[in-house]
Amino acid sequence: MTFAYPQFLIAWILVPMAALFLLWASRQGQRALARLGDAPLIRRLSATVNRSGRRWQAALGLFALAMLILAVARPQWGGETQQIDQKGLQMMVALDVSQSMLAQDIKPTRLDRAKLEVRDLARQLNGDEIGIVPFSGAAFVQVPLTSDYATALTYLQNADPSLISRAGTVIGDAIRTATAAFDPRLTSQKVLVVMTDGEDVESDPLAAAREAADNGVMIYTIGFGTPEGEAVPETDRSGRVLGAKQDAQGNPVISRMDEPTLQKIAETGGCKYYRATADGGELASLLAEIGGLQKAQLQSRQAVRLIERYQIFLALAFAALVLAELIPDRVRQRARRAWTQRMRRSAGNAAGIGAGSDFQA
Repeated sequence: MTFAYPQFLIAWILVPMAALFLLWASRQGQRALARLGDAPLIRRLSATVNRSGRRWQAALGLFALAMLILAVARPQWGGETQQIDQKGLQMMVALDVSQSMLAQDIKPTRLDRAKLEVRDLARQLNGDEIGIVPFSGAAFVQVPLTSDYATALTYLQNADPSLISRAGTVIGDAIRTATAAFDPRLTSQKVLVVMTDGEDVESDPLAAAREAADNGVMIYTIGFGTPEGEAVPETDRSGRVLGAKQDAQGNPVISRMDEPTLQKIAETGGCKYYRATADGGELASLLAEIGGLQKAQLQSRQAVRLIERYQIFLALAFAALVLAELIPDRVRQRARRAWTQRMRRSAGNAAGIGAGSDFQA
């Protein structure tokens, strides 16, 4: 037997605690009756109390409590084999981790905001596979296509400029690397989401986007930053900000989002560009856009599903409570009349003995 929520079994401590409380309450009741005085009258009034029945009621109540705790822990045993077919899209995320993504024109930084959107995107996928391609002056597949979102997000936490030693931003290389990471054997739609500030003076992102579109890849772009730009921070190896990055003349290096380029990349494959906003509304728009795309069977596997058995323990608890209610609180009237007659005979015998004693006297 296994339990879906074994932590609830600790509540079994309530059973002995309830038993001790009932014992204490019973003794307190007896002491309260004793304080009333006139013991014969008290015995007469309580003669019909079903003491044995009350003990059974208490025992059944404790049993019902134990069964309810077992039911809440959801006991499971036995199993049935199920065929699980996973269907969805293939989605690669190209994430810009260059130094310019540390600019703070989007709070807390462009990169932190982009990583947050990747996490939100993964949490809202339903069966789709996701992969991650970080890039700056080079690009590589950090997370191949997977439906294990937790593992993918674990790798995402380490995405920062130190991940790639070569400086720069090569969006074109990132698009080509992500395109090669798709599984060509699957018929599902291939979606690439490029998250960047758009600055690229080294590769030809438009040519790469046309190549990807020819291979059936739909490219959506999300721009992080502002057209006005922000100073690029200088950091040490531990990521601590030392100040603003400076050019050869000693002027701060300003990074501006290249929105026109990002729009052209998306339009190459007939897709859309979104600007990152504080409320993340662009993510909802993206999900709505790709929601109706073609999905294919990504994998098929067999899984053994444990059978829930909590119903048995709920039924036992219910039956125990019903039985407890059926037990009478007092004995039947016939037993009461028999007890009264016995008491009267005993009283008559005592009176006779007393009269005989007077006669002899």
